[in-house]
Amino acid sequence: MRVLLIAEDANPEWTSVPLIGWSHSQALAKLVEAHLVTQVRNRPAILRAGLREGADFTAIDSERVARPIYQLATRLRGGDATGWTTNTAIAALSSYYFDTLVWRAFRDRLARGDYDLVHRITPVSPTTPTLLARRCQRLGVPFVIGPLNGGVPWPRGFGGVRRAEREWLSYLRGAYKLLPGYASTRRCAAAIVVGSIDTWRQMPERHRDRCVYIPENAVDPSRFPSRRAPGAQLPLRAAFVGRLVPYKGADMLIEAAAPLVREGRLRIQILGDGPQREELRALVDREKLGDGVELLGWVEHAQLHERLSQVDLLTFPSIREFGGGVVLEAMALGVVPVVVRYGGPGELVTPETGFAIEIGPRERIVRDLRGVLERLARHPEEVERRSGPARARVERYYTWDAKARQIVQVYEWVLRRRETKPDFGIPFP
Repeated sequence: MRVLLIAEDANPEWTSVPLIGWSHSQALAKLVEAHLVTQVRNRPAILRAGLREGADFTAIDSERVARPIYQLATRLRGGDATGWTTNTAIAALSSYYFDTLVWRAFRDRLARGDYDLVHRITPVSPTTPTLLARRCQRLGVPFVIGPLNGGVPWPRGFGGVRRAEREWLSYLRGAYKLLPGYASTRRCAAAIVVGSIDTWRQMPERHRDRCVYIPENAVDPSRFPSRRAPGAQLPLRAAFVGRLVPYKGADMLIEAAAPLVREGRLRIQILGDGPQREELRALVDREKLGDGVELLGWVEHAQLHERLSQVDLLTFPSIREFGGGVVLEAMALGVVPVVVRYGGPGELVTPETGFAIEIGPRERIVRDLRGVLERLARHPEEVERRSGPARARVERYYTWDAKARQIVQVYEWVLRRRETKPDFGIPFP
């Protein structure tokens, strides 16, 4: 199969969506004849990774529009750490320009049949439409989009966190349906890969016959060569990984774990940085936790596996997480996750591989999280019981190579090389 892969965000040296675009495209390139189309800001890192410009990838220079829009979005958000709904909404404007330049560059090649299909991998947000779906349909070239993920509703009782995150536009999020290309993106796509149950529910019923559920995140085993050493014992070792912003819940973790830390039954490492850092440091001092809770700051992604492989638990009580890639990274090391069953993490963790606390008011989350930690401190063998199955689950379903095999089945379906639409379960079994 000859596939034109469009990933505006694709960078082997960054994290989050750019790493998804890069990892997904390169796993697919092992199975199909692929050409990657990305934004010019990713060009230096992709060249360093060994791809050949022109032969393996094309860098589209949309900086004329992308740069001022990024600067505008940063000002409106008040910085880089909050206001992601605002950032996504503003970034959609530059995506129109990027798509226009992609069309100019590849229209003739698509028209003469150089590619069997087009797959737009990023942006991941379902609120960002594309005009390419309709244009490809007119040429008779199947267009696949996704994984699309996002739009997890803010849980009740967290209005203060929502405001602290400067999520003003989230109150008007439904307005994205008025954007040019919203309807045609869904109507003209031959297949829509949805990355979460919430995104599936947001999809209009009339389009679900073309939707395939495949979570957005995966891991590259080569990036996580370490393994957690077996033999959990007191004090249990836990880690939090993420931006230090209110919705990630590091403050709830510290509050829940405080009695166990003071008793010497638990130690916590906080890996990450952000505007909440000084508030968390003050909380640690107020609770008299000493060096039982370490705020270690930002850790480069390349070194993350070394840190995680030294702990027993990933304690990650985020209340509004779309994907939850760090959960898979921990599981790949045999580290047992403790998450909130809401959004992405709740779809990745099973009772055999970790612990998922039900969403609810803040006080209940703190109470239930403390209950899980107390249980594990009394019975450390429950960590060992889940460590191996957690790693095995990732190896079966959540490596990039596994995801590429799933996506190729989608390609075969839209190209009529298989009769039935792929169905991997919602969520994965």
